[in-house]
Amino acid sequence: MSSGQSVRIGSATIHRILVVDDSPDDAARLRDDLVEYGFDVEVAKDGGQAQASFVMHRPDLVLVDLILPGESGFEVCERLKQTNDEVPIVAVTAIDLEDARQLAKRVGADAYVVKPWSTAQLVRTIDEVAEKQWANRQVRKTSVDRVRFSCNNCSKKFSVSESHRGKTLTCPKCGEPVRVPRHD
Repeated sequence: MSSGQSVRIGSATIHRILVVDDSPDDAARLRDDLVEYGFDVEVAKDGGQAQASFVMHRPDLVLVDLILPGESGFEVCERLKQTNDEVPIVAVTAIDLEDARQLAKRVGADAYVVKPWSTAQLVRTIDEVAEKQWANRQVRKTSVDRVRFSCNNCSKKFSVSESHRGKTLTCPKCGEPVRVPRHD
């Protein structure tokens, strides 16, 4: 895949990833590995650059090292979650301690990956976190005026507005036409 394409992960779409890591080698490896998978990656070397990039180019996901100059990755995570709690954050760190995992969770990290990481493991974690975040957003958006149904071909679940009743949509998973039920 080439850079600049969206990567569909389950029901979620991840395009832009912000990597926050002060190690040029780790940041370059993360960037290169993720670009290879089709993600658009921006790198920040500290909390200040991370905040500026987060606000200016809202990423779909953030990977943050917990050991950073100035403010820690815990502080960066907490600040980014206060700015926008819908963007998933994955801690990518050399700290393999339960206390650090718990603190990362308390400040808003959605997942925790210990260095050295494998690219496959990291992409699986991105997949899981993005899917969970997407599902949480759907629950918040869903209201009583939604029509819920599944594709007869692949069982993909849909939730659309009442205005779509009786219309035919194309399932993004299998490409088959799907008719929105007229009545529940």
